[in-house]
Amino acid sequence: MTLKNGFEKRRERLYDWMAQEGIGMVMFEDAEGRRDPAVRWLSGQPMDGLLFLSVDRRSLLIPWDINLAKQQARVDAVIPYGEFERRPGTALRGAAEKMKIPPGSKIEIPSVTPYPAFLRYVGNMTDFDIICRDGGAAAAVEKQRALKDAEELVIFRKAAGITNGLIDLLEKNVRSGKIKTETDAALLIEAEARRRGCEGTGFETLAAGPDRSFGIHAFPAYTGAAFGGPGLSILDFGLKYQGYATDVTLTFVREPCAAQEKMLALTERAYDLALSLAKPGALARNIAAAVDALFARAKKIMPHGLGHGIGLEAHEAPVLRNREDNDWVLAPGMVFTLEPGLYDPVYGGCRLENDILLTEEGAEVLTGGRIIRL
Repeated sequence: MTLKNGFEKRRERLYDWMAQEGIGMVMFEDAEGRRDPAVRWLSGQPMDGLLFLSVDRRSLLIPWDINLAKQQARVDAVIPYGEFERRPGTALRGAAEKMKIPPGSKIEIPSVTPYPAFLRYVGNMTDFDIICRDGGAAAAVEKQRALKDAEELVIFRKAAGITNGLIDLLEKNVRSGKIKTETDAALLIEAEARRRGCEGTGFETLAAGPDRSFGIHAFPAYTGAAFGGPGLSILDFGLKYQGYATDVTLTFVREPCAAQEKMLALTERAYDLALSLAKPGALARNIAAAVDALFARAKKIMPHGLGHGIGLEAHEAPVLRNREDNDWVLAPGMVFTLEPGLYDPVYGGCRLENDILLTEEGAEVLTGGRIIRL
C-alpha cells in the first residue's frame, strides 16, 4: 500500500463522519499559534496550511509553501495561499467556491478558532452555516488518530529503533565520563537525532542531575550542572522521525541511599504493574488508579498522570490518568507511554518511561527506557 493510499484511507473515515453529521465542508488549520497535526495526518503536508475536505470526498490544500506541498502533500488539489491574499477568511470562501459547496451547507471551522475570528468568518460567509464547536471534526480526528494504522506503525518502529540506539549511546557515554553535564546529554541527543535521519527532538530534552531531579519537569530544561553523579539523574527525551515522536525517560543512579533505593524499587514495581494491566478493553483510568494505590500503600504520591498517547504530537490521546472524566478504553493500535515516577526535594527523583504499542495479544514495549545503575 502506498503512502498516498494511507492518507486517502484516513480521509475516507472522516468523509463518512461528515456525511453522518450533515457537514458539507470541514476546514483544518495549521499555523503559528494554532498548530494542528491533523493537517499532516490527513494530507502529508508537514506544516503551515489550510486543509479543506468536502462531503463528496474531495480534498484541497492551501499551503504557505507551495514547493513543499508539491513534494509532500497527497491531496486532490493544491492552491497557493497567495491566491487568497493570505487571508484565512478569503481562503475559506475560495475553497467553498472551488469545491462547489452548495449555499446553505454546514461548514465546520476549527474548534480553537478565536471568537472574533469566528465572527469574521460568519460575516464573510452569510450564505453558509458556519459551525465552530467542541466535539466536532477535531474530536472525530482525535479518536481516529488514537488508533495507529499500518503505515504509522512502520514509522513508529523505525523511530523506536533509532531511539533505542541513542539510549545505548547515552548509557555508554555517561559510564565513560564523556557526558559530564546536563548540557552534554541534551546536545548529544540533538546532534545524534539529526545525524540518524530524524527531524529533531520530539520536545525539549529534560536533563536533570542529582541536584535538580526533584522536579517532574526540570526548569530550566537543562543547565551546565553535573549529570550522572552520586544520587539520581533524570533524562527525559524523544525523537521525531517522519513527524512521529517517541518519548522515554531514563534514570541514572550512582551510590543511592536507602531512601532512594526505596523510590527506585517502587517505581519499577509500578511500571511492571501498569504493563501487566495494559490490555485491550482495559479502562485507562483503572490502570492509573492501580498505580496510584500501589504508591499510596507505601505512603508515596505520584504527582502526574501515568501516561499519554504519542504520535504526531508528544502528548495526544489516549490519556492514562486517574480521573473520573477519563473514559478512554485501551484498544489495539494505540501507542502510549507508561511513566511512573516519584520525586523528593531532598533525595531527588526517578522516572521510568517507555512507549507501548497495544496489540491484540497485549502490550508490546517499543523502547528501551530503563533505570541505569552506574
